[in-house]
Amino acid sequence: MLNIIGAIVSGLVVGALARWFYPGEVDIGWIATILLGVGGALLAGLVTSRGRRDFSRPGCLASVLGAMALILIGRLFF
Repeated sequence: MLNIIGAIVSGLVVGALARWFYPGEVDIGWIATILLGVGGALLAGLVTSRGRRDFSRPGCLASVLGAMALILIGRLFF
């Protein structure tokens, strides 16, 4: 149960940072922001494929960059 709550909280933080750093306005709600952050973390995990699951600054940065890449992909296709 705590893993799910942790994923929601970290997804919200990562998604909010990605929305803040992304140039231009990103009009999505809080649930979409959480999903964006979780998706960015998953994308960063797939790209780096290190297998470690601990908290680190490079991992957080990669998650924010992954979420920003998802915003870009979403804007290109929709």
